[in-house]
Amino acid sequence: MLLYAQLNYYNMSIQFAVILTMLSWHILQKGTKRVQFVRNLIREVSGFAPYEKRITELLKVGKDKRALKVAKRKLGTHKRAKKKREEMSSVLRKMRCVLLD
Repeated sequence: MLLYAQLNYYNMSIQFAVILTMLSWHILQKGTKRVQFVRNLIREVSGFAPYEKRITELLKVGKDKRALKVAKRKLGTHKRAKKKREEMSSVLRKMRCVLLD
């Protein structure tokens, strides 16, 4: 919004504004092994946040929709909430797999 207002102020074309906004997106790098190792280490040492524990408990009982609502309220967006729910369900799967072995 601010970029568009500034460009109109200087009498530039809308096409130029679109090009500038397209160029402003940045490409994220893929996570390296070192970064992944450090994140896993921190997760192992610090454990889960209280809302993450609640999400895992809800997933254990089978209340996926409620878990999504809790995650959405804590994280803010639907997309982040879905990703967190999937992350917690994968953690539960790994825990079950370890317990069975």
